[in-house]
Amino acid sequence: MKLTPLDIIQHQFKTGFRGFDVQEVDAFLGDMADAFQLLLNENEKLKSDIDRLNCDIEEYTRREETFRIALLNSQSVMGQMKENAQKSAELIIAEAEVKAEKIISRANNRLVQLQEDISELKRQRMQMEIQLSSVIESYSRLLEMSREEQKAVDDDDLKIKLMKQSA
Repeated sequence: MKLTPLDIIQHQFKTGFRGFDVQEVDAFLGDMADAFQLLLNENEKLKSDIDRLNCDIEEYTRREETFRIALLNSQSVMGQMKENAQKSAELIIAEAEVKAEKIISRANNRLVQLQEDISELKRQRMQMEIQLSSVIESYSRLLEMSREEQKAVDDDDLKIKLMKQSA
């Protein structure tokens, strides 16, 4: 049974011969009603506080959930950023490797071309040496032939001189 302060004040006691002192009982009942009213007021205030705190808890729970979702989203974004950075780094490395391969390929091609040029120059040198040797040999033969002709002419001149002197 729920009692209110009004119920306590309005409650009537039966009195008998040598019963309770009515004024004392009424004063006590008044004090009880006041104390009970204070308790009811405090109880209502506490219920109001509980309701307010429950609302605060619900709000904090919603905020916590929002923060949790935001944290998960930021972790996901960070993971994606890290993955994108990794992929970007791998792409840069792959591009650098391709460029390096092209540079090495060009350098190897240039080396092969230089080696071919060197071989061609050596071949031309040998050909020039052979030609020069051939020219020197030809001139040497011509010189030898010219000496032999000169000797023959000198011999003929000597014979003519001897013939002139003997005649």
